[in-house]
Amino acid sequence: MTSTQQRAALQRQIWQIANDVRGAVDGWDFKQYVLGALFYRFISENFANYIEGGDDSVKYATLPRSVITPEIKDDAIKTKGYFIYPDDLFVNIAAGANTNEKLNTDLADIFSAIEMSASGYPSENDIKGLFADFDTTSNRLGNTVKDKNTRLAAVLKGVAELDFGDFEGSHIDLFGDAYEYLISNYAANAGKSGGEFFTPQHVSKLIAQLAMHKQTSVNKIYDPACGSGSLLLQAKKHFDAHIIEDGFWGQELNHTTYNLARMNMFLHNINYDKFNIQLGDTLRNPHFGDDKPFDAIVSNPPYSVKWIGSDDPTLINDDRFAPAGVLAPKSKADFAFVLHALSYLSSKGRAAIVCFPGIFYRGGAEQKIRQYLVDNNYVETVISLAPNLFFGTTIAVNILVLSKHKTNMTTQFIDASGLFKKETNNNTLTEKHIEQIMQVFDSKADIDHFAKSVSFEDIKANDYNLSVSSYIEARDNREVVDITTLNSELKITAAKIDQLRTEIDAIVAEIEGEDLGA
Repeated sequence: MTSTQQRAALQRQIWQIANDVRGAVDGWDFKQYVLGALFYRFISENFANYIEGGDDSVKYATLPRSVITPEIKDDAIKTKGYFIYPDDLFVNIAAGANTNEKLNTDLADIFSAIEMSASGYPSENDIKGLFADFDTTSNRLGNTVKDKNTRLAAVLKGVAELDFGDFEGSHIDLFGDAYEYLISNYAANAGKSGGEFFTPQHVSKLIAQLAMHKQTSVNKIYDPACGSGSLLLQAKKHFDAHIIEDGFWGQELNHTTYNLARMNMFLHNINYDKFNIQLGDTLRNPHFGDDKPFDAIVSNPPYSVKWIGSDDPTLINDDRFAPAGVLAPKSKADFAFVLHALSYLSSKGRAAIVCFPGIFYRGGAEQKIRQYLVDNNYVETVISLAPNLFFGTTIAVNILVLSKHKTNMTTQFIDASGLFKKETNNNTLTEKHIEQIMQVFDSKADIDHFAKSVSFEDIKANDYNLSVSSYIEARDNREVVDITTLNSELKITAAKIDQLRTEIDAIVAEIEGEDLGA
């Protein structure tokens, strides 16, 4: 079995486990337990692997607590960010889960101990509350303690049976892929809310490449509405670790999704000191003001959500919004996220932001913000994508690429709406599609019906409209008809019809004559 086949088989297995174990519990409600169990197994094996240090004679899971000195514990927390005692490791708890009448409370105590182990250490905020959504007392698991324990034991057993091989090598990648596979499946089945916490990997790859294009190194990469961290992690997956010097930064409003993002970082083997994910409202209470600027920004913010806008008179003086001289409409916060990203962007970097298409042609405050962006030469490229690429919406969204180091006053428009592969539920971008977009993004070449660089004067004359369809003529796919040939064919057809009518008339006359003779 190839590695690709192994991965596919593993993904089918884990999704089957997730569905079988949940029973009558809604999959969306149950996701925390499957994802949490996978995370618990990962950090257990990661921690044991660190303690063992490659020494095959040491099996951390079998050691008694008495051998753990304060020095060992202190050193481990400083390095890994947390501590797990041998008897609290996933492998030991899963082994006795079916007969443990205190399983739900034991798990709660273990999760609390893992989080508390980081108290007073630099990793405290990165570990705190990680297991908050793994509620072992929830009635979602069952009405009685026995029912809860039965379902928890089934989850642990299912995750324990997943074959990830040895922890080293591809094992880490398989863990991260399994976690993202689960998240993507939950997102695909979550309806509209799915798109709020997960950006499909094929689109994430394009966005990451746009933001990182031709940068040999970036100080850090940032997502102001990071969801489960899928966009940030695409940068790690497709670029060498040393390129991203200071790690991965993000902010997320939803508490559950914020925890998913932090778990996702650990599951992709990003240590606590290489990521900084914060909880909160990016527009009203932004983090990282003292840590900007960022050389790479990626974002898929919520489309056209309401925000406080002009109801808060202090926001017009906010460093992020003041330069534009106007706030995004209260009913549509899209450009508030764009201006926030621009404010956090370094002079050498790029921001690639997924945007609702309406913001590129509507009037009012949005037109004034577009004027600010174009007049100051911040808009490098606008890309229109195919419909139905994202979870929870079928609309054809755009990607806005911002830059503070453009060398000319032209803006590039790319019509990629025809680039997609039809899947069962959603369209996807293939590797070839992404390569086509990146090639023309790099070259800035004009290609009929696909890409065009437009001068500042033309955009200004067009009332700062940044809609791709305003500058790129759609390909006419209607069949070209040769009128001369068509007329000739019609004459031949008409002659044949006349001949048939004559022959039919003759046959009818002959039949009628025979009838009269009779």
